[in-house]
Amino acid sequence: MLFPTIDFAIFFGVAFVGNWLLVPYPKISKIFLIAASYVFYSWADWRYVALLLASTALSASGAHLVHRAESDLVGRRWLVGTVIVELALLGWFKYYSFLSVNLDNALHHAGMHGTPIPLVQMGTLPIGLSFYTFMGISYVFDVYRRQLEPAPLLDVALYESFFPHLLAGPIVRGPELLPQIARSTQRDPRVIDLPQAAFLIFGGLFKKVVISSYVSTAIVNPVFNNPSLHSAPEILLAAYGYGVQIYCDFSGYTDIAIGCAMLLGFQFPRNFDSPYSARTLQEFWRKWHMTLSSWLRDYLYIPLGGNRKGLLVSWRNIVITMVLGGLWHGANWTFVIWGAMHGVGQCSGHAMRAWRRRRGVPDRSEDIVGVWFQRLVTFNFVSIGWLFFNATNASSAFVLIRRLFTTWGEPSPLVRLPIVAAVVLTLSVQFVPKGWWAQAQELFAQLGALTKGLALGIALLIITTLGPAGVAPFIYFKY
Repeated sequence: MLFPTIDFAIFFGVAFVGNWLLVPYPKISKIFLIAASYVFYSWADWRYVALLLASTALSASGAHLVHRAESDLVGRRWLVGTVIVELALLGWFKYYSFLSVNLDNALHHAGMHGTPIPLVQMGTLPIGLSFYTFMGISYVFDVYRRQLEPAPLLDVALYESFFPHLLAGPIVRGPELLPQIARSTQRDPRVIDLPQAAFLIFGGLFKKVVISSYVSTAIVNPVFNNPSLHSAPEILLAAYGYGVQIYCDFSGYTDIAIGCAMLLGFQFPRNFDSPYSARTLQEFWRKWHMTLSSWLRDYLYIPLGGNRKGLLVSWRNIVITMVLGGLWHGANWTFVIWGAMHGVGQCSGHAMRAWRRRRGVPDRSEDIVGVWFQRLVTFNFVSIGWLFFNATNASSAFVLIRRLFTTWGEPSPLVRLPIVAAVVLTLSVQFVPKGWWAQAQELFAQLGALTKGLALGIALLIITTLGPAGVAPFIYFKY
């Protein structure tokens, strides 16, 4: 069930009314939201409901076993066992085919021509599996670290299945959502920030339905579908365009998710913060998919040792974290290369800053030319990375890279003013002062109810008029 559809509008209307009517009855209210979330999840494919149930059962039981362990060693064993089973479910559906094909090829090239490894066709990846698996793992980790007490089963079930975040995040952690679920009877519809929720939902719809759809059709899909047929200007615009497309698509989804959760009385963490304004790759990852970045930092990079064991070990941990973060997005060598690029790029940035400090030079230039130079370097590095991220395979990505540097004299019919303007204007919005959006929300809040409704109706009319006839699935549904 896609957010920008009539089906979801009807579904959310029922969920909204039922949610607020049942607030005085906490257990019934939670059961209602869980049931609604499972209906939402089963809309795509009811067969995968068992996976969500299994993940919830694993997380709930693992947390209790970790908490009741008689020693830290026993607790650690229960933690490791739970994480292994959670990751095994994810690995089976997401990585089995990839690993079996590559292992079989490696054995063949090594001269070991035995019985081929059985290849099981897994079909479509269960939507949301990566997201709720990570949420379940973080919950058990937080209980092990004594940052969280084990929650009742109903609370854990709602925590993992809550429909606004279920399919593509944000990755909400236990300490952020479980306390809200526990005190759900204290929710008050009169304190909902309706202007902010409206801005998030309608802004997210505009980004997804209008901008992402247009950029994808006008430049991204034609170039990535036929990489050998396009010139360097088209490939460069497609790289920038895909950066715009994936940002508008994914941040649009999470904006709608955060806004819907807000209307139901729950607060989600932010997931994007003008990432293309970043001056370094490290800063980019503090602004892009922030809930995944912080998850990888807290549950992978720091357990690996972080930066506590010297510079080289720190760099190793960064590269491992980013490679695994790339692989989390999909079972393809393109994601491994993309993750490795960002890992090595961050290490290079650390080395450059250390070199500047040794020379007595500030870590980063603060003059306007230096600031924009750093932004341009970071943005172009990220854009080159998108060529690997969105390519069908590594061969196609390298064709795009080669032609990007060798075909500047060829005709470029896809480089047209409307698509260039759409890309430039969308990127420019990254630099709009945050105070302007807050002021716009305040002005909207001061409008009367009828005027507010009229404004939202006009906004919806613009979105449906400028958008395509149908709405494509969100990009991150496949991750």
